Order: sequence, then structure tokens, then C-alpha cells
Amino acid sequence: MPFFQQASSAAGKVDAVFIVICVLCVAFLVFITSTIVFFAIKYNKKRHPKGEDIEENVWLEITWTVIPLILFMGMFFYGWTNFDYMRSVPRDAMVITAIARQWAWSFAYPNGKRTTELIVALDKPVKIELRSLDVLHGFYVPAFRIKEDIVPGKNNYTWFTPTRLGSFDIECTVLCGVGHAEMLSEVVVVPLSEFESWYFGDEESLPSSKAVTSAQTSAEPQNPAVAILEKGSCLTCHSLDGKVMVGPTFKGMCGRKRTIVVNGKEQEARCDETYLSRAIQSPMADTVKGYPPTMPSNPLGAEELKQVVSFLMSLK
Repeated sequence: MPFFQQASSAAGKVDAVFIVICVLCVAFLVFITSTIVFFAIKYNKKRHPKGEDIEENVWLEITWTVIPLILFMGMFFYGWTNFDYMRSVPRDAMVITAIARQWAWSFAYPNGKRTTELIVALDKPVKIELRSLDVLHGFYVPAFRIKEDIVPGKNNYTWFTPTRLGSFDIECTVLCGVGHAEMLSEVVVVPLSEFESWYFGDEESLPSSKAVTSAQTSAEPQNPAVAILEKGSCLTCHSLDGKVMVGPTFKGMCGRKRTIVVNGKEQEARCDETYLSRAIQSPMADTVKGYPPTMPSNPLGAEELKQVVSFLMSLK
């Protein structure tokens, strides 16, 4: 991705402020450095062996006070107007919730759909409400020139209008733990017709989306239980193949004893159908020792819960 790629309505405004400030800083650097060199040569000791007092000059003092003040107030006003634009969300913006946790992203849409990548429509404004389930994170899309902190217990937001089709990196800019470097996702920008087909239809109707974690589900691509796990973003934190992730792997966990933490106290529990049903329906009632207590609530219907529990019991 080119360094100066601009893919949102805010990108050009941020770049303009950055360039103006850089040009002014370089101009001041050249002027001040040149002045220092000029006076160092003109008034060196060989030419002026005896020092002289310099009397005050009111107009010179006014000049070097007023001109920088005007320039810096101009920089402030230019930056503020663009900042105000970036905080003023259009009324017709779609509201999507970005959920950050160690160490993954998930996105919740108004119609209840969830993805692990942010899928948006070209030229349509989007407001991103930012939530953290554990520690401080940073939502950063370089091509869009937007970056906002996600503070636990505090509501924050950002917005943008995507202006280019394609996939654009999402990064976490805050050191949030050992898996920080792997906390990556993408904004997938598609034509409006394609987005509406996916949003009001099923996920398969959006071929350019990579919201399904296919690397983890290739072994069971048609399993209904896997589809339920994908929809709830469960495979963002749990693997099916034994890979270590944010949460314990689903592979081979059933039938084994594990140490869980209940009300701050440790105890042994066997992973059976009863335990799985309770853990899915009330994820914060107890947590597995050694893993962060960050699993969100994701209610399932009786039939969905039965399918998921049966599938997890079959993973050896």
C-alpha cells in the first residue's frame, strides 16, 4: 500500500494539515538557522573584539512576537476546523460497533450480524462506536487517517466515508499484551449494491469479504455449528485446531478436567455438556485459569446451543 494512499473523506484533510505544518516548520528552521549563521559570521570575535550592548528595539520585538502568533493561531484554526469535521458525524451514517479485546477485533452491525473484518459500502458514511472488553487499545486505519483510543469503560467513536474500493489495514496502536502484534484486521470496502446484498441477505453473497475465518474452518466448511461460531465471532479467540489464541482451543478440551476461577476461587471442573452449556450461556460466571475474563455474552437459541455443544464434544 502506497504511503500516501488516501481512501477516506478525512484522509485529504489530515494530509493537508500535516503538509502545511511541515512546510511552516521547515521554513522556520531554515530562517532561524540562516540567521544564526549570518550573525555568527558577521559578529564574530575577529571582527568585533570588543563586545557592545544592544539597545532594545520595540518594533523588532513586536514583529517577532506578532508574526509567530499569527502563524501559530492560523495553524491552530486550520487544524481545529479539520478536527471538528472529523468529530461531526453525518446524520445518515450507519452505526457499527467495533469491539476490541486481547487480541482480536469484531464488528457488530445494526441488524445483528457480526464479522471479524469491517465491511462497509463505498461513499457511504460510517460511524464506528469503539468498545474495549479488557485493556486499552487503539483503532487505527492508516489509509483513512483515523486513529482513536479505546479505553475500557469509556465510550468513544470515530467516523469516515470510504472513497476507494479494496481492503485496508486495521491496526492496534497501543501495546496491549503479548499478542499485540497479531491484533490486525481489515476494512473491506465494496460497492453499495454488493454491501446491501450481503447486509440484507447472507454472508455468502459477498465474495470479496473475508469476514469468515476460513483458515480455522476449512476442515468443516459446511458444519452448521461452525457457522454459528463464526456468526458469534467465537473463532476470533478460540481455535479448532489446537492453536493457542486469546481463549482456550476447542480441540480436545471435552472430557478433560480444567482449573476454573469462580468468584475469585479456583476449583476443578470437567468439561462436559453441562459445563459447555453453562460457559456459553453465562461466560463470566467462571473463567478458565490463565485466560483473560473477556468473553462477551452471545445468547443462543436452544437448537443452536445444542448444535454447538454437540460439535464441540466431537472435537478430539
